Amino acid sequence: MRSTIRLDEPLLDEARKYAAESGKTLTAVIEDALREALARRKQTVKRRRVRLPTFPGGRLQPGADIDDTSALLDLMEGRNAAPSRRRRRDFSQLSGNPTASPRVC
Repeated sequence: MRSTIRLDEPLLDEARKYAAESGKTLTAVIEDALREALARRKQTVKRRRVRLPTFPGGRLQPGADIDDTSALLDLMEGRNAAPSRRRRRDFSQLSGNPTASPRVC
């Protein structure tokens, strides 16, 4: 069957070059590439949608610091540990933001 398609000139040049090097016709090269692309599309694995659990309340508990995993673990396990006093690095400085000041908790 004859069809007219429009191809980007550099892509067409590359396809012609590949056809000449491999001893195939341009039509055969385009057909092979299209078959391969369609076969890959069919092989895509369909995944189930993941549902993440949500909990009522909608807010952090008082004293919870989401940047301090150790304190969060203590809070979740029912330990009433004081918030961490250790110094943590402010990662905004890594982005090249010269106006950011270090944060101390």
